Amino acid sequence: MARILAVANQKGGVGKTTTAINLGASLALADQRVLLVDADPQCNLSSGVGLKGRSAPAGDVYDALMCDDIPDPAVYILPTSVSGLSAIPSDRNLAGAEIELVPMLARESRLRRLVSPLRDRFDYILIDCPPSLGLLTLNALVACDAVLIPLHCEYFALEGLADLVGTLKRVRAALNPSLDIDGVLLTMYDERTNLGQQVSRDVRAFFKEKVFRTVIPRNVRLGEAPSHGMPVILYDVKSRGAEAYLALAREVLARNGRAPATPPTPTK
Repeated sequence: MARILAVANQKGGVGKTTTAINLGASLALADQRVLLVDADPQCNLSSGVGLKGRSAPAGDVYDALMCDDIPDPAVYILPTSVSGLSAIPSDRNLAGAEIELVPMLARESRLRRLVSPLRDRFDYILIDCPPSLGLLTLNALVACDAVLIPLHCEYFALEGLADLVGTLKRVRAALNPSLDIDGVLLTMYDERTNLGQQVSRDVRAFFKEKVFRTVIPRNVRLGEAPSHGMPVILYDVKSRGAEAYLALAREVLARNGRAPATPPTPTK
C-alpha cells in the first residue's frame, strides 16, 4: 500500500516542487513505484518532469477534482522519462479550483477520492502543494498520511512554520486523525553562512528527530534541471543536488521501514 506524502509549506520558494520531483525520481531508482500529483496551479512539477501542456485523455488534476464520479483514477496518470515514476499533471485551470470547490459537497476530500484508490498500485504518492493554506493544500492534507515540510534555511522561513503546524493540528482534529509530520527537510543550505547554521540548529532543537539528517545544499544544477524537463538525477547525476536527493530517498525508505531491493544510485 502506498504511503501518501504531501510536500507542503505555505511559504513560496522553499523547494517544494524541486523536492517532490527529485525525491520521487530517486525513490523510483530504488525500484519504488512512485506517483507525483501536481496540485499547484503554477504547474511547475508538470513542466519539471517533461509534461508541460500535456494531460491524459481523461484530463488532469483539475478535471479530476471537478468530476463527481471517478470510476478509475488511473485514467489521469501519465508516464515520465524515469522508469517507475508516473505523474498526474495540472494546468492553469487549477487556479480556479480554489473558488469552484467552495460550494461543492465534501470539498476538502475531493483529492482523496482521486489518490486513495491508487494506493495498491504505487509505493509512494507525492502531492506537490501550492504556496498557501487554501483549499488545494487542505485537500492534500486530508488525502495524505503525512506531510514533508521543505524549509529554506533563512529567518523568514521560520516565521510561517508555526502557522503550518497549527493548520496541521486543526486538520488532524477535524478531518484526518492520522495526519502526521513525516519530516522537515532543510533546503538551499549554505554551510558557509552563520544564518544557515543558526536556522538549522533552531529547527533541529524544535522538531528534534523529525528533521531529516539529509540537507539539500544550494546547487545550480537543481535550478537548471527543470528547464530541461527532467529530474536532476538525469540532468547531472554527479551534482551535489543529485547526491543529496538520493541520500534523502535512502533516509525516507529507512524511516518507513521499506528497504529497497536495490539502493538508489546515480545511473545514466
